[in-house]
Amino acid sequence: MTQNPTLVPAAELVKRNTTSQPNESAAYRRARNELLREEIELRRHIERVAQLRRMLPPGGEVIGDYRFQGENGPTDFNGLFGDKQTLVVYSYMFGPQREQPCPMCTSLLSAWEGEARDMQQRIALAVVARSPIERLVAFKRERGWRHLKLYADLNGHFSRDYHAVEEDGSDTPAFSVFTRRDGTPRLFWAAEMGFETADPGQDPRGAPDPMPIWTVFDMTPEGRGTDWYPKLDYPA
Repeated sequence: MTQNPTLVPAAELVKRNTTSQPNESAAYRRARNELLREEIELRRHIERVAQLRRMLPPGGEVIGDYRFQGENGPTDFNGLFGDKQTLVVYSYMFGPQREQPCPMCTSLLSAWEGEARDMQQRIALAVVARSPIERLVAFKRERGWRHLKLYADLNGHFSRDYHAVEEDGSDTPAFSVFTRRDGTPRLFWAAEMGFETADPGQDPRGAPDPMPIWTVFDMTPEGRGTDWYPKLDYPA
């Protein structure tokens, strides 16, 4: 691991903070400063995890018979990279057995839609599902998505190999990152935090969570709640 710079203790950084909020009490400021110390430590831990992720050794070579249909025609796995060396694939829970796609996946992708053009300056981003491309495109238009690139997994091999299909054939979300820096497509990293690794009283979640909505809710007194999930539509 590369040598990290010497960091000023979080408690010292808190002392340097001169922010105060209107009409706050002394008790609020004491508690807020303690929370600020934890927030600084969390930021540092997130960076340590990201550094460890970047230092992973080369992952397994991608060798399957993977066939996709995009909006502009068929492609193989290498075609998903375009002119980039890194490819992020989100496996969308929108298989042919579903009347509608997963609302949670749709919420995540709606947020990513707003960032897609920025992300695609540096990486390739592909949304893969097992429904026919015509069905995916129709829903994309219904949602008003313009910048996400959707692909149908024509033979289902990719979805099965990279953990987007349960044993009973149902969909499950998957988030995978691939590289081809040595000319060979390889897995770089894939999300592995599911039901088996969830903590008591919590839904399965990644760390950091890729859904912006939960990051915002975590900053509110209501938190994420226990009985609310995104929907595909809401009453006017």
